Amino acid sequence: MSTSSPTTGSSAGSPATTNIMLAIFEKKTSSIDLYRPLRNFISLTYSEREAINLEDDLLTLKQLRSDIERVTDPTPSTRRDLFINYFKALCLVETRFPISPDKDHINTLTFLWYDAFKTKQKASQQNIHLEKAAVLFNLGAVYSQIGLSFDRTTVEGRRQASHAFITAAGAFAYLRDNASTKASMGSSTTVDVGLECAGMLERLMLAQAQECVFENTIAKGSTPGVCAKISRQAGLYYEEALAALIVAPLKDHFDKGWISHVQLKAALFYAEACYRYSLELHEKEEIAEEIARLKSGISALTEAKKSSRGAAAQLLDAMTKLEANLNRNLERAMKENDRVYLMRVPSPSSLPPLPAFSMVKPMSMNEVLDASKEKMFASLVPDSSAKALSRYTEMVDNVIRTQAERLQQGSELTRVRLKEMDLPDSILALEGNMTLPTDLKEDVEAVQISGGPAGLEAELQQLRDLKRVNQELLVQTEELLQKEATEDAQFRSQFGTRWTRPQSSTLTKNLLDRLNRFAGNLKQAAESDARIERSVRDNAALMSILDRRPIESALPTLAKPIMSLDATEDAIVGGLKQSLRQLETLGAQRAGLEDMLKEMKRKDDILTKLMTITGSYEDLFRKEISKYDRICEDIAHNIEAQEQLLYQIQAQNEEFSAIFNLEDYKASREKCYKQIQAAIAKYREIKENINEGLKFYVTLQDAITNVKQQCSDFVMTRNIQCREMIDDVQRHMAGLSFQDRKTSVSYDGSYPSVGPPPHQIPRSTAPPQTEPPNTPPMPHPQSPYYRPPEQPTMPGYGHPPPPYGTPQQSHPYHAPPAPAAPYPPQHPQQQPPPSHDYGQPAYPGWRGPYYNAHGQQPGSQPRPPYTIPSPYTYPNQGGYYKQ
Repeated sequence: MSTSSPTTGSSAGSPATTNIMLAIFEKKTSSIDLYRPLRNFISLTYSEREAINLEDDLLTLKQLRSDIERVTDPTPSTRRDLFINYFKALCLVETRFPISPDKDHINTLTFLWYDAFKTKQKASQQNIHLEKAAVLFNLGAVYSQIGLSFDRTTVEGRRQASHAFITAAGAFAYLRDNASTKASMGSSTTVDVGLECAGMLERLMLAQAQECVFENTIAKGSTPGVCAKISRQAGLYYEEALAALIVAPLKDHFDKGWISHVQLKAALFYAEACYRYSLELHEKEEIAEEIARLKSGISALTEAKKSSRGAAAQLLDAMTKLEANLNRNLERAMKENDRVYLMRVPSPSSLPPLPAFSMVKPMSMNEVLDASKEKMFASLVPDSSAKALSRYTEMVDNVIRTQAERLQQGSELTRVRLKEMDLPDSILALEGNMTLPTDLKEDVEAVQISGGPAGLEAELQQLRDLKRVNQELLVQTEELLQKEATEDAQFRSQFGTRWTRPQSSTLTKNLLDRLNRFAGNLKQAAESDARIERSVRDNAALMSILDRRPIESALPTLAKPIMSLDATEDAIVGGLKQSLRQLETLGAQRAGLEDMLKEMKRKDDILTKLMTITGSYEDLFRKEISKYDRICEDIAHNIEAQEQLLYQIQAQNEEFSAIFNLEDYKASREKCYKQIQAAIAKYREIKENINEGLKFYVTLQDAITNVKQQCSDFVMTRNIQCREMIDDVQRHMAGLSFQDRKTSVSYDGSYPSVGPPPHQIPRSTAPPQTEPPNTPPMPHPQSPYYRPPEQPTMPGYGHPPPPYGTPQQSHPYHAPPAPAAPYPPQHPQQQPPPSHDYGQPAYPGWRGPYYNAHGQQPGSQPRPPYTIPSPYTYPNQGGYYKQ
């Protein structure tokens, strides 16, 4: 680029973007002697002695200006410090030396500066404002050069560059807010220090700082969503800079290469954001939006390439690579959508804006450029001038505060009066734009989001299904105990008094009692379910209003009267609308007046006048404060016009209310509001009852499952005892038979036999020859002593799926039961000796919860709500069923 254009630097960036960035050249100036005019002013205004005392300060100021002119050390960091020190010195000069064309001021100084971008254009002013603006511009330019000097191929280099760019943005923002306006008020000025150019350069520096952050984000491997937000904000900053570059006065002031560079950067980072965001959408399987985002990014790059003349080749290469990535992902996404998802792709214009997140902001330069602690020319500040300035500032603050309060009171009065007249709601209702109160609208939306009245039937069906699951679990558990008791009774009948173990009924009393209580709970819960279903049916008509979408369609409408004598309705409505528009215009004027007050105060600086005045401070105060008289009059006129317009609107609204029967409409609307409120209350009551019922059934299912596991453990243990006792009884009976035969031979029948003769011993008591010696024969074929409980067969609950599950699976509410570990069957070689007492447990600790010898054992009762009546069990208590 030419010497008047920004410098560029490049380094390897991320795969999809480029590191081509811009830096600004300094403004050039001409030589000027500050020493002699300022020394003469001090000597004439104060004294020659004062001039001698300030000789060092004058020489320091002269040297600073000379270094700026000659560029003795071009190092950016040295130039930065030079501009900061010189700007602070200028701030001190401004408050002590009146530099202007006035004959009583320092009128021999003329500052001349050339435009940084159009070097043949120049401006000269006989005040210090242009000098300060030019120094601030050069400070921002030097910071941009510092940012470009870092090695941006490393993470640390990009971090340092980003910091330099945000400092440059801070310098240009300070120029725009504090010096541009004053510098533009001179006899001549240049575009580069104007408000528009300073604002554009601030946005550009922020864009480059955000770009460095984006490259570091990519290097750290952040998620696509985070990268997309940071990239989009970089694009927004470039778009804001471009918006200023393509309109006057900057449109014809910059080279085409500038505009092409910023335009391509804006498109590049928008497309980059689309690309990164589409990766996140692909992970979420939101294929339709992914396709739309990719198309939008490709479209932005294609459009930008049309005006890429003069752009850097590296930047064009980066756009080509990114476009290839976008096209590749678009092709893949379209194939997946055509084959799998079959989703309708929205148009890019219908998509919401991409999310953006700014990681940078202009550096505040107030502290860096604060000259309040500098000692230069300290002796030239009169104390009376400082006190006078403070007093004048208080006067201005009082005016601003009083007028701002009047404006706020006027706006509040308008709001209250319109609310009393039900405006503009009644006009909107006439046009069909009815609205609900905000809190009521939010309540309705919450109901509709949760499914609304139409969704209650599905929840009732869930209640029925859960109840059926609990009933089936209960039946299966009872059958386990009943089967074991039947087998025990058969053996007891067969072996008589030899069958010495306790009866099943003495051991299962606690378990059966708990099952009976569960059955009672289920019965009472069924009654509560019935009451809920009856409540849903009885209130269906009341709650049906909540299913209206939009809910505003349920509100009554305000319509023209059916019969009209003079057909003046349209004229009345039109007049009322016109008055409301005028009232809105007055409100906008008040906002503008308040901004004007703040702007006037910001620009109100009389320090120079205070330091040069020879007359009374009071005369100067009256003259300066009179600047606010005009805006105070405008505020008074606005408030007065609003008051008259409100009276007019009140009369028009009374006529409008009479013709359109507004009171009846309000009554019907309030009635509708109450109906909606009642429907919401009833819906919430039923919803709460259903939720309590669901919670009850899920908790009960856990309890029944736990008891069922205990019953299974009990049955398994009893089966082990049964095997051991059968074997022992048969061996005992076989031993008696052998002894009987031996006695008959030895004693010749002198004693009667104890047991029946050998031929009378039942076949079932002798072990078959085909069985091993330790395996007791069974009196009759039986099913296995223990097997896992069968899963209930329920239509629609295969394997069974959620929401209910089986006793062996955790239920869908994530509170799985904690069944006791099943007891493993003992090996036949570990059988107890024949003298084992079968009235005792089969192993230590077995008696536990299955015996009833010492009353209720700890832990044998289920947790509430099974031991005491729950709100669900007794509908008249608690919140499950409300009358």
